Amino acid sequence: MLPSIEQRLAVELAAKPVQVAAAVALLDEGATVPFIARYRKEVTGGLDDIQLRLLEERLRYLRELEDRRTAIIASIEEQGKMTPVLLDAITHAEDKTRLEDLYLPYKPKRRTKAQIAVEAGLLPLADALLADPMLNPDTEAANYLKPAFTTDNGDNPGVPDAKAALDGARQILMERFAEDATLLQALREYLNDHGIVESKVVAGKEEAGEKFADYFDYSETLGTIPSHRALALFRGRREEMLTVTLRLDSEEEKPKWDAPLNPCESRIAARFGVSQKDRPADKWLVDTVRWAWRVKVFMHLDTELMGKLRETAEIEAINVFARNLKALLLAAPAGPRATMGLDPGLRTGVKVAIVDATGKVVEHATIYPHQPRNDWDGSLHVLAQLAAKHNVSLISIGNGTASRETDKLAGDLIKLKPELKLTKIVVSEAGASVYSASEFASKELPDLDVSIRGAVSIARRLQDPLAELVKIDPKSIGVGQYQHDVSQSQLARSLDAVVEDCVNAVGVDVNTASAPLLARVSGLSSSVAQSIVNFRDAKGMFNSRSDLRAVPRLGDKTFEQAAGFLRIMNGSNPLDASAVHPESYPLVEKILADIKKDVKGVIGDSGLLKSLNPAKYADEKFGVPTITDIIGELEKPGRDPRPEFTTATFKDGVEEIKDLRPDMILEGVVTNVAAFGAFVDIGVHQDGLVHISALSNTFVKDPHTVVKAGQVVKVKVLEVDVKRQRIALTMRLSDAAPVAGSKPEQRGDRNDAKRLNQHRSQAQAPAPAGNAMAAAFAKLRG
Repeated sequence: MLPSIEQRLAVELAAKPVQVAAAVALLDEGATVPFIARYRKEVTGGLDDIQLRLLEERLRYLRELEDRRTAIIASIEEQGKMTPVLLDAITHAEDKTRLEDLYLPYKPKRRTKAQIAVEAGLLPLADALLADPMLNPDTEAANYLKPAFTTDNGDNPGVPDAKAALDGARQILMERFAEDATLLQALREYLNDHGIVESKVVAGKEEAGEKFADYFDYSETLGTIPSHRALALFRGRREEMLTVTLRLDSEEEKPKWDAPLNPCESRIAARFGVSQKDRPADKWLVDTVRWAWRVKVFMHLDTELMGKLRETAEIEAINVFARNLKALLLAAPAGPRATMGLDPGLRTGVKVAIVDATGKVVEHATIYPHQPRNDWDGSLHVLAQLAAKHNVSLISIGNGTASRETDKLAGDLIKLKPELKLTKIVVSEAGASVYSASEFASKELPDLDVSIRGAVSIARRLQDPLAELVKIDPKSIGVGQYQHDVSQSQLARSLDAVVEDCVNAVGVDVNTASAPLLARVSGLSSSVAQSIVNFRDAKGMFNSRSDLRAVPRLGDKTFEQAAGFLRIMNGSNPLDASAVHPESYPLVEKILADIKKDVKGVIGDSGLLKSLNPAKYADEKFGVPTITDIIGELEKPGRDPRPEFTTATFKDGVEEIKDLRPDMILEGVVTNVAAFGAFVDIGVHQDGLVHISALSNTFVKDPHTVVKAGQVVKVKVLEVDVKRQRIALTMRLSDAAPVAGSKPEQRGDRNDAKRLNQHRSQAQAPAPAGNAMAAAFAKLRG
């Protein structure tokens, strides 16, 4: 008997069935992953958020599988074709592919040539020739001639001659061969291991498709193609620049009909006892096998396996996006400091927004330091006045057009007014324009022009990246790899989970949070989040978590899910500023009574708290894991899991790509991490690429294990191609730049030149405007 869903999940998660069953029950009750991972450790046996996310995804798949299984059984039984053997096979099918293979012969379909042949009475002919190759096909076929006739299903052309009879018998056998589930699985596995994906440039598209040049004559084993190359191939095919085909590794050219059977055709022949022994029906049967493979089976598996390749590539691309997004959301916040946001521009000017320590806009302006006005001194005067007036300590500069010029302006301001003690930082402005034109921005900043809203967002995302970026659709933040080529529903589901996990890991100040930020808190919907904000605006700041119960539509279940992640700073109960859930407050009181201390005297007292034995306070409701968490939280209440705030310093005099020289060592910020390496902003308007082979002196399988988006790194310049806007970097600072004019295989670095070129081709593939990843890739275009 097939294991239950809980049993299968337990094996996949390396957990106990009772743990999985408990987690599934909680999810079905509406509990969120962050809540279960943090506050229900005893129930699930300590399943963490990663395990729970996988469980949630697989649970969805397995339930869909069971629904499909039920529907297939009902369909076959309704046809009256169910047998005990078939039912057993369907019941034990472990995935959707196997299930659909078994259903294929019974799946309602349009009237096929094989069905028409059966209606014409040719099934006995097909069975006879397959069973006894000593029969003469032409002689046997003459016994089945029949004039055209009409059936309940429609007109039947009949069997006018022996050729028509044999064609009909062949269609019957071809369909039989192609719908054998056991054979299909064997052929699928062989093709997956021995299939070669080839691409060629479409004739006449060499110039238009130059960005796909590395795929003009490309081939790679189906099972080894990495996700970024697969997605590039599919994009090239979709844009009609490439033809992409699948073939067996044993067939360099299109096989001829008189060639020996290929390995897959041989498997079909063996399965049905077909062989070439010069018997009268052997040639006809062998040709039938060829037809079955080339016309039916291969076309079916080609579509399926290429679809699987795309699906796998999409999953990896989504995972890359999710990891990069998590790194951005959990980037170090500069904190509550008055900040000047600069949204760079040339002709339209640089938009300036000043926000106070809470993120409130206190003043804004537009300056024109660059071409065509070139009002440098006037711009410095305005910025100096604003900085002094509002005690600005940080200058946040968007990394778009005119970013380095504006960065230089900020540098001159710092030199001009050292007494202001200003610090400048260039930040990613990806998604700022999306936020500016959003409905939420129009409500949040109704009196500001769209362009000024962008400067506000740039300032706030330095103060607290998480709080600001949650206002933007995650897909618009632009740290993905071919994000517009993947399943948008699956991408959205994955990114939403990342945002939810990040927000709840950090916690939210309920008295300052925006509605979009509150909406990401465990258990809170958009409408309830807005209700909290409306209630706060009308009644004033919340003094305790219990005050939240008065918010309309925030019921007991919602409070249970959300309360532990909501913070009340400086409220009536110090525990409300921590991650200790209100349901555990009685436990804290029990601990305090035992050690004869009040809560204020305990919070932060590491020595005392570390001396406590969690097992001493355990009971039926609260076990050691929860008590250990509570003691840890009392030691450092409301701890922020994000790192300390640091900044990169761009090298003076290096402002454009032409300023770069091989062997320069520079500081930069990782803007994106892809499967083939990392993109680094070194302040020259073009992100450089650190290929995966240049990330470390040791082998790197996954770049995310070495770097993450937002990380400050030191890199050395290897190569600069000004014409093609390409910058090759290395994080192995001992590497030497290649000698000019040397061939790739002669260079001193360890880069695999062929792979690097293939990876770079991904950087040349286009993506819709507004996507920061596309911008980074565009900078590597030739």
